[in-house]
Amino acid sequence: MHAMSDLPPDPPRLRAILAHLDRQITDNDTIGIYLRLQRDAVQKALTEVEHPPQRQRQRGRVKVGGSLPDFALPPTRTGYVVQQKRTPHGPEPTFIHLADCTMIEGTPHRIRPDEARAALTDPNIESCQFCRPDTRLGLDLA
Repeated sequence: MHAMSDLPPDPPRLRAILAHLDRQITDNDTIGIYLRLQRDAVQKALTEVEHPPQRQRQRGRVKVGGSLPDFALPPTRTGYVVQQKRTPHGPEPTFIHLADCTMIEGTPHRIRPDEARAALTDPNIESCQFCRPDTRLGLDLA
């Protein structure tokens, strides 16, 4: 860490340093949101592995009805995903999409509606202009 006397005395260089520090803070906030979303997904997976749902059987028969596994369900417009792409020049803007949006690129990560709503308040995270999750969430970001 530099002492105050190590900083340049002229405003243009101080402004450049300040702008760089602001960019670093912003980038780290976005990464922090992404890492928290990843941590939540790992915690959920761990809970599901440690406490699997008990199969409901009656006298050796599988209960009829109930829900199908996720992989058998058709996509719905009720879920949300976050998409963040990295390039050799740094990360591209992060987007929130509806889960079945056809504009998603790369590997999206599922998030809950409250997480999507919170993420969309970050100025570095954008709402997809094609599927408009902000509208579905009742946010007026347009």
